[in-house]
Amino acid sequence: MTLRDRIRQGTSFAGLDAATPNPMGSEAFYALKSGVHRKLVERLDLHTLTDLPKDALAASVKTALLDITASENVPLNARERTVLISDIMDEIMGFGPIDTLVNDQTVQDILVNGHDKVYVEKEGMLHLTPITFRDNDHLMQVIDKIVSAVGRRIDEASPMVDARMPDGSRVNVIIPPLSLSGPLLSIRKFGAVPVSEAMMLANLTFTPEMMAFLRAAVHAKLNILISGGTGAGKTTLLNVLSAHIPAHERIVTIEDSAELRLNQHHTLSLESRPANIEGKGEITLTELLKNSLRMRPDRIIVGETRGAEVMDMLQAMNTGHPGSMSTIHANAPSDAISRMEIMAGMTHAFFSEVSIRRLISQAIHIIVQLARLADGKRRITSISEVMGMKGDTVITRPLFTFEQQSMDDLGAIRGTFKGEGHTPRYADHIKSFGIRLDPEAFTMTLEV
Repeated sequence: MTLRDRIRQGTSFAGLDAATPNPMGSEAFYALKSGVHRKLVERLDLHTLTDLPKDALAASVKTALLDITASENVPLNARERTVLISDIMDEIMGFGPIDTLVNDQTVQDILVNGHDKVYVEKEGMLHLTPITFRDNDHLMQVIDKIVSAVGRRIDEASPMVDARMPDGSRVNVIIPPLSLSGPLLSIRKFGAVPVSEAMMLANLTFTPEMMAFLRAAVHAKLNILISGGTGAGKTTLLNVLSAHIPAHERIVTIEDSAELRLNQHHTLSLESRPANIEGKGEITLTELLKNSLRMRPDRIIVGETRGAEVMDMLQAMNTGHPGSMSTIHANAPSDAISRMEIMAGMTHAFFSEVSIRRLISQAIHIIVQLARLADGKRRITSISEVMGMKGDTVITRPLFTFEQQSMDDLGAIRGTFKGEGHTPRYADHIKSFGIRLDPEAFTMTLEV
């Protein structure tokens, strides 16, 4: 959707959202906005405006709106005029009713369930907002604006889109006939400031002892798998751990939707590509992973392991690319291993189950389990080391755990971080990199 289209769409404007009281009723206010909008189209030279920088364009549109509301005897007081102008500016320059949410740095996720239900996630908890769209057509116009900005289209022939917005945020859209309750829009925002190790420590995602061990594991080139459910913070932790890779190493990151932000100067970022409307042009994670092996990487980081690429990743970890990392959707270390086994078996049926398990036991050294608790807080619930095979089973051993114990009167989860008292299997390997592990770290306890 072009700028010219957005300015001309006078029928798309919604009434005031519930966060801003509407002095005249939504229908009357909508009609007033439509009238002001028509005057705006008549006044502006749309061909000239298209070539203006965004700031200059916004200034021109706002100046015209101020002049129109002053000269046309619009029956609003000063505050109501400000709301009217802001509403129209959001429609033209931004994302309509959800523009304030997109620009709110405290919002992690925006979830639109049809035109009349908009949820946000803040601090790990979902909240229903008072924001609404006028109707599903209005919501579709905002969706069209979002997907067209990333070079995609959405219609009945292609009713699903999963893409990365220009600012790095991930957007997912599904519309009728696949969605029975109207258009559905999900935006996982890409924070302007990445979550840092210090921030995660302050939020008690892990303890200093746990982080010291993980930092040592990264420096010592152990292969690390981060496991957890949706929204547990897997990519955030992967980003934090990746920051400890030495600057001289060549790193290749491979993702479906680029989210990792590594500061090392020798980082190469690859992103998969979906098929076009004709079903052609798809580039999968598997293809990118195979190609990355020809790029002389020191380490390979796969944003999320979810399919056929798992076998290539395990083989890369096991044959010359130590210190690689990835994430996986699973609720426990044993579940993570089982999922990898299933994914590998689905695409490599000629490998026996035991062969796949043996490859997993050799390729993965550390499994970090993350969870989002009932109070919205994110915690590392275990750090386990892979001990090898016992019979036909991959064996893991926890080094650190978090045990949930109670919920206080304010709804906060109480529990204890503790070291399990085991000397890490890879302690000597880590020592060979000049890193000394503190034995007392593995017997620590911390109540939170």
